[in-house]
Amino acid sequence: MAGLIERMSLVIKSKLSKLLDRAEDPAETLDYSYEQQRQLLQNVKRGIADVATSKKRLQLQTDKLEQSLVKLDTQARDAVAAGREDLARQALERKALAQQQLQGLDGQIEQLAAQQDKLATSEKQLAAKIEAFKSQKEVIKAQYSAAEAQVRIGEAATGIGEQMADTGLAIERAQDKTEQMQARAGAVEELIAAGTLEDFTAGNQSQLDRELEQISAGRQVDAELEALKVEVGAGGEKKELEQ
Repeated sequence: MAGLIERMSLVIKSKLSKLLDRAEDPAETLDYSYEQQRQLLQNVKRGIADVATSKKRLQLQTDKLEQSLVKLDTQARDAVAAGREDLARQALERKALAQQQLQGLDGQIEQLAAQQDKLATSEKQLAAKIEAFKSQKEVIKAQYSAAEAQVRIGEAATGIGEQMADTGLAIERAQDKTEQMQARAGAVEELIAAGTLEDFTAGNQSQLDRELEQISAGRQVDAELEALKVEVGAGGEKKELEQ
């Protein structure tokens, strides 16, 4: 049972593959692939923009932290000058925390910058490939159109195309019907001549009437023939007498 199902599945897949192959238009496939590549390029560009935005946001935070470091350093100095060591210590602790945050932000900014550069390089390479594919697909489309036209011309010239095949079948059927009609007409003429069928175009005469007319016509011919014989014979005797 499993083997039967597998064979049926294989047959169905092969049928679908043939149908898809017939329905597939290379020009449409190439254009679709080109649009997909362009969409991918747009996604890469958006990714670069997102990375640049994130890097800019971190740079703004870095600027604030740097300003905060300057402020905390000034506050620590003022507190020491005022004899408030406790306040100076708090200011320096905040400064140390801000420095740690600043170092972390610098590392993240470097990573984003490297990622941005990598994406920019990939974007340029992808754009170049897409442009090359665009030129190639136009060449392939033109070659396919030319080949398709050549096939149609060849099929039309040899009569193997679908339309020409239909025309050939129509001509063959017409010839068959014509031969059948000609054969029927010949058979009808033979039957009429043999008297099997009555010729209704000959008025109201029956077969008997036609046969009697033929006998009468034959007698008339015989009578005329005898008269000619007598006339010719008499003429010959007259010439002998004159001699």
